[in-house]
Amino acid sequence: MNQDNCRMNAPSDDQANAQPVASGEAQGEGAPTLAAELAAPTVSRAYRCQCERPVFLRNSECLACHTPLGYVIERLGVMPLAPAEGAGVQPDTFTVFGDPHGKTYSRCVNFMTPAGCNWMVPAAREGEQPPPDTHGLAPGYCLACSVTRTIPDLSVEGNGELWRKLETAKRRLLSQLLALGLPVVSRHADPEHGLAFDFLSNTPGGPHVMTGHQHGVITLNAEEAEDAVRERIRAEMREPYRTLLGHFRHEIGHYYWDLLVQPTQWIDDFRALFGDERADYAAALQTHYEQGPPPDWADRFVSSYASTHPWEDWAETWAHYLHMADTADTAMSFGVDATNVELASDLFTPADLWQPDDPDAGRFLDFINGWVLLTNVLNELSRSMGQPDYYPFVLPRAAVGKLQFIHRVVTQQRPGDAPSMVVAGDIEPEPAPEAGSGSPAQPEPQASS
Repeated sequence: MNQDNCRMNAPSDDQANAQPVASGEAQGEGAPTLAAELAAPTVSRAYRCQCERPVFLRNSECLACHTPLGYVIERLGVMPLAPAEGAGVQPDTFTVFGDPHGKTYSRCVNFMTPAGCNWMVPAAREGEQPPPDTHGLAPGYCLACSVTRTIPDLSVEGNGELWRKLETAKRRLLSQLLALGLPVVSRHADPEHGLAFDFLSNTPGGPHVMTGHQHGVITLNAEEAEDAVRERIRAEMREPYRTLLGHFRHEIGHYYWDLLVQPTQWIDDFRALFGDERADYAAALQTHYEQGPPPDWADRFVSSYASTHPWEDWAETWAHYLHMADTADTAMSFGVDATNVELASDLFTPADLWQPDDPDAGRFLDFINGWVLLTNVLNELSRSMGQPDYYPFVLPRAAVGKLQFIHRVVTQQRPGDAPSMVVAGDIEPEPAPEAGSGSPAQPEPQASS
């Protein structure tokens, strides 16, 4: 079991204030906007209710007009809902607002539990065939809850709140994975390669629960959802960054390495970039904890923990890729433009890439350089509030090549253009059934991951 704690160690003060280790001219006047640098978000993070008020990923009701809301996988976002109407509708089911003849959905069983899940579950009308289940949903549960195998003991005071925080972070992770086109399948559908999460707590006299991954099962110590506990561990380990979402993104990196790299043609390129994962993992961990990282780790890795072993280098770099992609998507979704602020930054060049001649290399380089500009602004905003840097890391040249490799692995899973977010006003309602047909239009098969 890879018993890691998503460790992202801090750079020195000089490193935190330094520019990226890359060549290139400083950003000058007339520079492209952030949106031009990053091209376009993978998927919008700016959701709207049917009343046009902004709503957010965690919302289950619009606070302005009280329209019910829910996350719909096919739409890759939070959608306004309306009670389902017409022949054959099941009780307590919904359609997307403005699409009364479209697919019907029910609330996840965990909507009324401390988890507070706002994801929707496909629910066929009476007489219709249920949509194909490509994700492996447990009966009555959404995909996000179907991959949770073990939850904290809810008879223990405070565990309900910890469970809520864990599920909230996991739902954000899964929504990003789905938007990227990565496979997300529960063990109900694939007992061998499916995904499962165990949220465990330490028990008196029992072994300490280690956060880690093994054969598709991701274990998180539920105490990490307690802010004070997590902050204490972060300080003890001298980490600048330690969050639940960071844990999830790191551990899911191990899962996707097993799924997308180890058994595929990517393995040789992985070893050339990250090193040979067949090196003794236990010995590497022991060396790291006894001797610390190599002196030059900041020139070669995204974090000191990444220097432990090729598996950890991959997982740390993977987590950074997800951090960068989701933050950039969110910034662009809300119209944030970092280049409106006059901050000079040394930008990366094609020479810093792993494959500069790849057809997608230019777009990836724009993404990386846009990220540099964005984090300059985000860090200054954090400092203006007396808070630690939003992004307390420095990307070395070697890490940029590794990030491009991960980008290639991810984009290979997602052919074609990204589906765009649909808001209620943009929905084209399906045509109503002809009079006398006796049944509403058949729903389309559920989109696969």
